[in-house]
Amino acid sequence: MSGRLLENSPPFLLIDVNGIGYEVEVPLSVLGELPLTGESCSLYTHFVVREDAQLLYGFAQRKDRELFRLLLKVNGVGPKLAMAILSHMNAEEFVRCVQSDDLVRLTKMPGVGKKTAERLLIEMRDRLKGWISPQAGTEVSQQIKLAESGSGLEEAEQALLALGYKPQEASRAINAIYEEGMLRDEVIRRALKSMVKG
Repeated sequence: MSGRLLENSPPFLLIDVNGIGYEVEVPLSVLGELPLTGESCSLYTHFVVREDAQLLYGFAQRKDRELFRLLLKVNGVGPKLAMAILSHMNAEEFVRCVQSDDLVRLTKMPGVGKKTAERLLIEMRDRLKGWISPQAGTEVSQQIKLAESGSGLEEAEQALLALGYKPQEASRAINAIYEEGMLRDEVIRRALKSMVKG
């Protein structure tokens, strides 16, 4: 999907495609790869039709969409949990997690208990055999973006609550990493990292 980014309200984006606005849910890990509001935006999408809703999920990288689709095949994993996983780690990080049987990191994510984490490791091991994990520790450099108006801290906290964190957990994580002048997207990324690692 390609169009113009009209709104960026994590975890939802509003994209204008030839005059039609599409609401797309994205994992919070893609925030650093999004353009500024008003600029053109391209995403790899996955469309889900349910009895009560039609949902559109978007990903900055094709690999992340492929992983999302593989996660949906795991017993007990729906779109909400798959998006939560991809909000905490990109495809390469998840592959490394499965390859190293990192049960601890998986269980630190909201909605992932020990049994779900074990199921993920077992079922995804075979499905990810063809995926090559890059060297650990390679980080994508962050782009500095223009500061957004409004309360970035409140929006960051709302995004964490949408992922299933409790209000106390979200505010504690944000307070621990917040520095003066930090932008909303950076607050969300750092808070997520601190909660998964801590």
